Amino acid sequence: MIILIALCTFVSTLVGGLFALRFKDKLHLILGFSAGAVIAVAFFDLMPEALDIGGPRFGVSTMTAIVALGFLVYLVLDRLIFLHSHAHDDGHEHELSGQESRGIERGLLGAGSLSLHSFLDGVAIGLAFQASAAIGAVVTVAVLTHDFSDGINTVNLILKNQGDRRRAFRWLLVDAAAPVVGAASTLFFALSEQWLAVILAAFSGFFLYIGASDLVPESHHAHPKFMTTAMTLLGAGVLFVAIRAANL
Repeated sequence: MIILIALCTFVSTLVGGLFALRFKDKLHLILGFSAGAVIAVAFFDLMPEALDIGGPRFGVSTMTAIVALGFLVYLVLDRLIFLHSHAHDDGHEHELSGQESRGIERGLLGAGSLSLHSFLDGVAIGLAFQASAAIGAVVTVAVLTHDFSDGINTVNLILKNQGDRRRAFRWLLVDAAAPVVGAASTLFFALSEQWLAVILAAFSGFFLYIGASDLVPESHHAHPKFMTTAMTLLGAGVLFVAIRAANL
């Protein structure tokens, strides 16, 4: 039963990614939507869930500190990639390849984080069903509502960072398969609520960084139009409504 439900997340993620590949020429608009969606997932899904689960044990200040730590850890990783990619640039001839290398690594870092998050989505589904069928159903609906966006975001992070369609599709398959693997893994272990809360809070910080420092500027700098901003607001609004509806 759990694996069958997880397969639905595979389809949802895959369809979202294929949508992004199909409409690559409108990437700035999709990036704008993705930026709003990623930030909304952090604020309206991951962070409240982390506070709800871990708040009684750790306290709100501790949980928000973990969110901040996740943001700062991702920032450090991103800056280290920047320094590493330019360490051997001797002149203009190598500058472009250094930038391309950095872009590819940033894309892989972002897609890898999204895939790991998708794995944890599957873990959340499995653990929720361990608690009860009702809780499992609610968590499943919440996961499905943003897995479509996860597929879009994974493809976008690769394409906008010097990745080609083939690499984007490979990472899309990884991201789509991750929740299935995550759900299957819960047949062999049980994760405490406290650790799940810590992981969710950290990923909230990761996603805030990806959205605010990467996707939002990238969607706007080449196309500083009203529509890119509108798409960012739409992405946040759609995820807000979907998550609230799933939690009713």
